Amino acid sequence: MSFNSAQYSAAIEKAVQAIRDGGVIAYPTEYCYGLGCDPRNQAAVQRIVQIKRRQLDQGVILIAADAKQVSAYADLQAAPMLDAVTASWPGPQTWLLPTLDDTPSWVSGKHSSIAMRVTAHPHSHELCAHYGGAIVSTSANRHGQSPLMCAAAVIEEMGDEVDYVLDAPLGGAEKPSTIRDSVTGNQLR
Repeated sequence: MSFNSAQYSAAIEKAVQAIRDGGVIAYPTEYCYGLGCDPRNQAAVQRIVQIKRRQLDQGVILIAADAKQVSAYADLQAAPMLDAVTASWPGPQTWLLPTLDDTPSWVSGKHSSIAMRVTAHPHSHELCAHYGGAIVSTSANRHGQSPLMCAAAVIEEMGDEVDYVLDAPLGGAEKPSTIRDSVTGNQLR
């Protein structure tokens, strides 16, 4: 879909309002469509887990517009590889970072770390910037199924299970973001 700037701004604002209202949205990321919500809204995160048909204890990835948004959930100063982390952002590099004490367990799952990245994808970045914080970013698909690559596929597969679909281009990545551990440097995906 092609937007003029007024339509684009209105679409971003509708997506942000859906998040603020406790809803679940679908939106384009670097590689595929993602499902997103307010990470501090337990009911919204649980809805995403139900839509995906996966376990809550797995945790979810969060994306942010900048490191300040990351620091609302992760203790960046406790990450031994902080220079590598910040040098990789913005971009498709997700890091497992030590959580802050008040990071919700429904976000980190059974882990003592949280998966986060500062996105370079323009539409995802706009969502986080306009929302004013990090949002959940998990692939739009049922657990074990292939990720959905366009708004029409999300609507066909998930229908009214999501509250808003931001129809905009993907980022052109050929694979999902890399996930690395900020303590050990090990690559997990």
